Amino acid sequence: MSVRKKYDVFFLSIVLILLLSGFFILSSASLGLAARADRNSYFPLIKQLLLGGGVGILLLCLTSRLYYKKWKKISFFLFVFSFLLTILVLEPHLGFEHGGAKRWLSFGSYTFQPSELLKFSFIIYLSHWLSQKRHEISSFKTGLLPFLVIVGFVGVLLIAQPDLGTFGVISITSITLFLLAGGRFLQTGLVILSGFILLATLIYFQPYQKERILVFFDNSYDLQGAGYQIKQAKIALGSGGIFGQGLGKGLSKFNYLPEPMGDSIFAIVGEEFGFIGTTFIVILFFLFLFKSIHIALKTTDMFGRLLVSGIAILITVQSFVNMYAIVGLIPLTGLPLVFISQGGSALVLALAGTGIILNVSKKT
Repeated sequence: MSVRKKYDVFFLSIVLILLLSGFFILSSASLGLAARADRNSYFPLIKQLLLGGGVGILLLCLTSRLYYKKWKKISFFLFVFSFLLTILVLEPHLGFEHGGAKRWLSFGSYTFQPSELLKFSFIIYLSHWLSQKRHEISSFKTGLLPFLVIVGFVGVLLIAQPDLGTFGVISITSITLFLLAGGRFLQTGLVILSGFILLATLIYFQPYQKERILVFFDNSYDLQGAGYQIKQAKIALGSGGIFGQGLGKGLSKFNYLPEPMGDSIFAIVGEEFGFIGTTFIVILFFLFLFKSIHIALKTTDMFGRLLVSGIAILITVQSFVNMYAIVGLIPLTGLPLVFISQGGSALVLALAGTGIILNVSKKT
């Protein structure tokens, strides 16, 4: 008699708690828009709930039911489609610019960030490619070289936007998957070293990225310009103390803290929920990664193992990069906090990715 396996309920609970926490925090952060008497002040929140949360949960349900091995058949076509879609943001009449970067396609009052789909599809394709090459991945000619070409194609496109933060997260995830698939440590070490040199060169030729580095090393640098966001973020975090000021009672979102609904939202968490609240969010992401690794290790299929690892690492690394940047441990990147920051595209695809992890958990 066959035993019917179930989804990992604990993992699903972690995702739902993160999602619910995000809606409460985002609701509070949106009060800053309401205070400006903007008649559309609640539109971003409603859009996040309906398009981000609603569509995202629907996709989670669908991807959790779709046998994960079926992604192999469409991985290449999905990757090519998302790559071509991301190219469109560079077209002057289609691409929407914000904060010095072109990362969005604009459709009236709605925007879509193709790089979110690119990240998602790239991880699926790379997991499939690495699982096929696992017996020759240690070879430079058939392993490392084509791996660098694949990652390089994505990198060139993201750098052109420019979106160094996303490129960095994808690079970390890709290198980790390469190692998990059997890549050599020496080769990987040389790739990492080359990556740091490339990153330093790119930052040098990007003025706003260069300013972020200067702000990181000198807290007093340009406090009314490039250093303003991190200064206000630290003020918000500090004012929260241990227990915070309470949901909705923080002041930083009222014209003080830039991007309170975006990449600065972790500062809102610290201000309104204090050290307890920020620690709670950090623990949730650690649990998300831990449970994902547990699911991956139970999977005997290499594609499933790499797929779960890739999605989990991508989400976790981006989240910790955001939190580290807001507390001043690394330079600001502009990356949102997954499940919590405003951004329907990111939320939809994060939930779709967690659905895939759930499906793998059921099949192990």
